[in-house]
Amino acid sequence: QVQLVESGGGLVQPLGSLRLSCVASGRSFFSVMGWYRQAPGEQRELVATITSSGSTNYADSAKGRFTISRDNDKNAVYLQMNSLKAEDTATYYCYAKYAWTNYWGKGTLVTVSS
Repeated sequence: QVQLVESGGGLVQPLGSLRLSCVASGRSFFSVMGWYRQAPGEQRELVATITSSGSTNYADSAKGRFTISRDNDKNAVYLQMNSLKAEDTATYYCYAKYAWTNYWGKGTLVTVSS
């Protein structure tokens, strides 16, 4: 059974930084891994994804501030978030894809507030 476990969320002040981590178990390979987020009352939205070969895709809101990376040996994906804004406040979900199956973590809350 595939499990994705996120960590690294928390409370941070505006313009601060956080690094989210996600470790996957139950399968040794995922074609795509990434991060989505969902703010209260909003739909879940893409933040960033990365393929097994390292190709990345970012939402416009994340470009220039967030960096996604991946460690295939550890089956892990990371999201370095800098210059955080209040509008980045959301629950961040780890995502992984294999073939036609999507997997999701339970989420980690990021709150940006002074």
